[in-house]
Amino acid sequence: MIIGFTGTRQGMSWLQKQFLRLTLQNICEIGKVNEFHHGGCVGADAEAHQIVRQIVPFTIHVHWPENRKYEARLSGPFVSEGRKPYLVRNEDIVKACDLLIAAPLTDKEQLRSGTWATIRCARRLGKECLILTREQS
Repeated sequence: MIIGFTGTRQGMSWLQKQFLRLTLQNICEIGKVNEFHHGGCVGADAEAHQIVRQIVPFTIHVHWPENRKYEARLSGPFVSEGRKPYLVRNEDIVKACDLLIAAPLTDKEQLRSGTWATIRCARRLGKECLILTREQS
């Protein structure tokens, strides 16, 4: 299974981080997970990168943004997938994955949000999508 990730530059809430960690651990227990793809930006991408590095079986693939303004400094081994404009890069992440995990800033869909645009792309391409809410309902 290949997992894609999208999230806000503002970073994940404590609850989203816990949901992500538990989700990834459960997926690893259930079946074979080969890869984790993310966009290489500050905030949620960088936080997810650190969480994934603590869970052994993943090979991390970073789809860098063409615009380096919000690029994260990442450690550890990872595969670089090159640089592309945000929307193209996000679609590449969706196309590469079997499951997209999303950590948006808002729990309600927003039109001017890269995270929500990536979620819409996943839905349009028929990809399974798991949205991690910021707060407990």
